[in-house]
Amino acid sequence: MAIKVGILGGTFDPPHHAHLMIAQEALTECGLDEVWFIPVNVPPHKQRSSTTSNRQRKEMIQLAINDNPFFKLSTIELERNGPSYTIDTIKQLKKENPSHEYYFIIGGDMAEQLDTWHEINALKKLVTFTVAARPPYKSSPPFQEGILIMEAPQLDVSSTDIRLRVKMGKNIQYLVPDSVREYIKERGLYE
Repeated sequence: MAIKVGILGGTFDPPHHAHLMIAQEALTECGLDEVWFIPVNVPPHKQRSSTTSNRQRKEMIQLAINDNPFFKLSTIELERNGPSYTIDTIKQLKKENPSHEYYFIIGGDMAEQLDTWHEINALKKLVTFTVAARPPYKSSPPFQEGILIMEAPQLDVSSTDIRLRVKMGKNIQYLVPDSVREYIKERGLYE
């Protein structure tokens, strides 16, 4: 029997409650067995504007997902040099786990740009895209085949906003898990 795995990629700089909520919703709505959090090494669609290390991002993700036995951390993209193209990751995962079915979880903002993704036609054959609308974006992907639109609670939180709040000395409680908030505070991240 195939294992259904949700893939949630991103910079996770830092991971926050919206990431966790989308992952949990995909797990439930799509009947997934697990959700793997995959931090990117070099994101092809945006510049990383933070000075946190890959190790720090990895540690924050692990802290954020520790209490959910269905959430896993995969460092597949951190172990590879160069841009983190989804097609390369999925090909490698398919090679390592040929019987797994992959559901690639994205927000509405990324869904609108799917037609610009590297080797998108090949990628569409390997994964089912699972789109969670995130404010202010609606779910309007450039193609409909191979896409699941997921109704999920909306939480207008972004890693960029959290980093800015920390830099300004503002509170981030309830935006990130307490363990992540303590990690950020103890190490003086984003200040």
